[in-house]
Formats: sequence, C-alpha cells, structure tokens
Amino acid sequence: MNITFTDNAIKRFKQNLEKKPDAVGLRISIKATGCNGYAYILDYASEVNQTDELYKVSDISILVDQESLPYIKGTEIDFVDEGFNQVFKFKNPNATGECGCGESFSV
Repeated sequence: MNITFTDNAIKRFKQNLEKKPDAVGLRISIKATGCNGYAYILDYASEVNQTDELYKVSDISILVDQESLPYIKGTEIDFVDEGFNQVFKFKNPNATGECGCGESFSV
C-alpha cells in the first residue's frame, strides 16, 4: 500500500461511513488550491472509477485517483485532537512545504 493509516484514522473513517450507508468507500484526492498549491480532499465515494486505485484497510474501501496518487504516495493519515478540534493530519514525505494553517501543501 502506498498510503498508511493510524488506528485513530481508521476508527474515524468507520464512524463516518456508518453515517453514509450508500457510500462504497472513502475517496482521498488532492486539488489545486490554497496558498501552497494543493489541498487534501476526503470524501465519500459513490462509485469506483476506472482510474481509481482501490485499497482495503480494516474492511474499508479507500479509493485514490491516479492523478492524486503520485502527490500523496507514502503519506500517513492520522486523526488527532488539536485543542478543541479533531482533525485528519497528513504526514506526506513528498511535501516540500505547508501553509501555516496546514490546509495546503506544495511538492
């Protein structure tokens, strides 16, 4: 697998998917945005596209499109407490920089 997930991230993914029973899994992608170039996108997947890489992690289907994969290959995804908030954190070895708020990254 090119992407790894902590136990906390998997637990949160499962909780989120329970709220969306028609989803076939979770989609991880990137889009050009933010002050540093790219942002991570986590969303429910309603179908598996021909260009998706499909990973099974603890009975969860994780889908990553071919265009996003090179940018997030080797990334570890965690779910952490930050003050009063809970957020997904991305430890991306490909990132050469991140904005101060952590919303976007550059490669």
